[in-house]
Amino acid sequence: MKITSTEFVKSAFAEAHWPRLRLPEVAFLGRSNVGKSSLINTLLGVRGLARTSSTPGRTQSLNFFLLNQKFFFVDLPGYGYAKVPRSIRETWGDMATNYLAKREQLVLSIHILDSRHDPTQLDVQLREWLSANAKPHLTVATKADKLSANELQRNLRRARQTLGDGGEIVAYSAVTGAGRPRVWRAISEALDRLTIPLAKS
Repeated sequence: MKITSTEFVKSAFAEAHWPRLRLPEVAFLGRSNVGKSSLINTLLGVRGLARTSSTPGRTQSLNFFLLNQKFFFVDLPGYGYAKVPRSIRETWGDMATNYLAKREQLVLSIHILDSRHDPTQLDVQLREWLSANAKPHLTVATKADKLSANELQRNLRRARQTLGDGGEIVAYSAVTGAGRPRVWRAISEALDRLTIPLAKS
């Protein structure tokens, strides 16, 4: 897919702040500091569109990016460890869950793991929730360039076993671009399936 325009639209802290444009949306979700923003930036080929940080918990809202004036990328708050008070972490979790459960125009959730580490219990719970609620999803393991080929394949096998459904996990590198075509193919397929019905509603 060729991206001809990218625009940061807004940060939403509550449902009332979600964009009213009824366009398809692709959500990016995963643990804090797992590489969501870097994944978004490299998918789009735009440096700095989504803000990156080495500090877990940098993303504190739902961030909406309008692409080609036709669909949105949505960067969700990371879950798990973050150097913020528990009350704020719980609010972020409520924001994300509310969005995933209610947003009708959500066509694909991209669940991001760090290829260097095993999935956590929160990752397992998220996968189970997505599957139980019939939410289309793709799992992407970032930072694949930081492992040898053997280490990467071993970790991907362990991740599939931990998540428990044997589904595909795409190895991705923001440095080399590995995995980028596969992620875009999944996004394009999701958009092709649901863009027309959404546009007519």
